[in-house]
Order: sequence, then structure tokens, then C-alpha cells
Amino acid sequence: MRKLWKRAAALVVSAALAGAMLPSAFSEEATDAVEAKLTTMTLREKVGQLFWVRPETLDFSLNPEKKTLTQTMRQNLEQYPVGGIAVFKKNIQDENQLSSLIADFQSASKIPMIVAVDEEGGAVARLANHEVFSLPKYTSARDIGKTGDPEQARQMGRTIGGYLRFYGFNLDFAPIADVDSNPANPVIGRRAYSTDAQQTAQMVAAAVEGFHEAGMLCTVKHFPGHGDTGQDSHYGTATSYKTWEEMKAMEMLPFEAGIAAGADVVMTAHITTPNATTDGLPASLSYTMITERLRGELGFQGVIVTDALEMNSIKNHFTPAESAVAALRAGVDVLLMPSDLRAAFDGVVQAVEDGTLSEERLNESVRRILTLKQKAGLDLSGSSAAKQPIAEKTSDTKCSFSGWLKKLWYGADTAA
Repeated sequence: MRKLWKRAAALVVSAALAGAMLPSAFSEEATDAVEAKLTTMTLREKVGQLFWVRPETLDFSLNPEKKTLTQTMRQNLEQYPVGGIAVFKKNIQDENQLSSLIADFQSASKIPMIVAVDEEGGAVARLANHEVFSLPKYTSARDIGKTGDPEQARQMGRTIGGYLRFYGFNLDFAPIADVDSNPANPVIGRRAYSTDAQQTAQMVAAAVEGFHEAGMLCTVKHFPGHGDTGQDSHYGTATSYKTWEEMKAMEMLPFEAGIAAGADVVMTAHITTPNATTDGLPASLSYTMITERLRGELGFQGVIVTDALEMNSIKNHFTPAESAVAALRAGVDVLLMPSDLRAAFDGVVQAVEDGTLSEERLNESVRRILTLKQKAGLDLSGSSAAKQPIAEKTSDTKCSFSGWLKKLWYGADTAA
């Protein structure tokens, strides 16, 4: 019965999202709006767009979690006007609280925010694996890959994208584009679609299309491929010993497929690649890997976001300001979750003021981020912080996602 319900839910979401395709953000009118916004922004507002953080980061205390936007956080947001938040399980109490948290951040921000989450399906699913939600669940991307049917990956993207959009998210840090090519790898495993690069590429492209059909921005990660390392970059230095030619023959295939399918964001890995680059830096801080390879050879023109800069692979070797400035000099656009927001933010401001980073380089990233926000349906003028979610929400916030599914499937009077 549970399998039947999950299939029915997926079909209903697909039907409901048939008209939810993401709008193009590259029209002349859209470009004019981005440029107009850029001319009105202060230096701190521009720098703020580069930082996407956990909600509790804006508390500036040692409080381990935040489920509400406090007055102190609102005041800190004025001084450190970050461009986005990344929500984790510990930030969620229930459905109503989650929707309120997102809405409060949007209303408090002068420029509407990217609201992101790691919702890959399987082990990494902040909402579907939370006990307060009744959402379609997936065992793993690997099990989707084993079907050999890209339509299954497309359906997975549509379903996950649909329920994220319902709650107010506009970006998913998924799908995984890593190839699980090293049996000793401790971090990717079944999160990857396959051990085969070609099959992974087909699944990634289909998943990107599925997310877009749901009206959800998506991310391919972790460039240039975390699947061949024998270490986990969360805890320390992780290394791939492949040459660039070897990477192009395997790791790059899913990234190329995801980019060709229209992936909005690419997330970088903090892995070192001594046989593919000569700078000795993690990929997230490497001009060779980011600008010459990802931008140049692969032709990606969207937003590039680092993996979390609070991870030990970065934090153990660089100060927050050093890693932030180095990532921007490498060509990255978004600095995700630094270990110390104030130090990293002020370090970037100082780098622009002293000429270490040019303001034009800063503007390049801000343009990409504002364009991404337009694509998400966010209003840069500030008149409306967030596009109406897929479910027409009313003052009755008791309508859960499962209730919305029932309403679509059985009729208007059954939503709880």
C-alpha cells in the first residue's frame, strides 16, 4: 500500500507541476532589471549576496540551532545582508514553523533570498527524513540508477522539487553528479546514481529536467567529482589523484550532462587534485579548476557555489577571510556557510576596498546571483519577496503537503 501511495503521490505532483516550469531569466528586460538593481546596491549589499548561511549563523552567539528569526537576527541581517539561507533538519520543528521561518527571512531581507536545502532523496533529505513530514521517500539515488531508466530520475526530481516549492524553497542542492568509482570512498556511496559515468550522466540530466519541470532551481555537485577520493572533506583533506584527462573521461561526463540540461548551480568540492592542477589548492579555491576548467572548458555560465566553507578540509588550513577571498579570486560566486560569517564578510569587503578583489569582479558574481533569483521568480525590486508557492496558501496554515496531495487526488474537502 505504501508503494502504491508513493507512486500515486508522484503522479499527482507531476500533473500539478505541469505548468510550473522555471521562467527564463535571460531576456533583455530581465537583464535590465539586474543592472538597475546593481547600480543601487552598496558595497556591503553586494558582498552580502555572495554569502548563503545557516539561519543560526545570524545569531552571532553559540546557540546551536534556530527555528525562528529573532529580533537580534533581524538586526544582524541589516549589518550582514546575506543573499541566502540553507535550512537543515535542526531548523525545522513542524510544517507551519518551517513556512513561517522562510517567510520571515524573505520579509526581513531587502533583496529576496535564495532558500536552499540538501534534499537529494535517500540518506540526505532534510525534509523527507524528518519525523514531522509525510512526504514521498526514496531509498537512494543508487536504487534509481539501478533501474537504468532516466525517467525515474526525472520523476524523482519533479517530486522532490514539488514538495520543496510547496514549503517555500527555491533551490535544491541536488542532484549528485559524482561517480561512485572508489569503493573506499566514505562520503558518496549510494548518494551517487552509479559507479558508471555514462549512466550517472543520463540520470543527472534527467533529474535536472525534473527539478525544472517542478519550478525548482537545482545544483549539480561536487565538482570536479568527490566519488574517487578515499577521504571525506567534512573531516579533513580529501584528494583525487586522477589527471585532468582521466577526469574528463569519467568525472566530467555527469557534470557536462547536467550543464547541458540547464543546471542552475554547480557546487564545488574541497578536494585537492595534485595530478590535475599545479596550485596545490582545494578545487573550491583553484583558479585553474574553477575559471579555466569549469567556466572555460565546460562552458558553465551559471552560479558556482562552494561546498560549506566550515568543513575541516578548508577550516583547518585557511582563515574564514582567506578562504572567502581565495574562492572569489578563483572564480566562485557564492561562499556557502563560512565558519565565521563576520570575519569572512569583512574580509571580502576589505579585499575590495584595498584592491585585492576588483569591484568589477564582485559585480560579475552579483549579476549571476541576481539573475538566478530572477529565474526563481523573486522580485528584485523588493515589492514582493517571494513568488507564490505551488500550493495556494491561505490563512489556514494547517494544510500540509500530504493534505495538499489528498486535496488534488480526492477532492477539495479532504485536506487536513
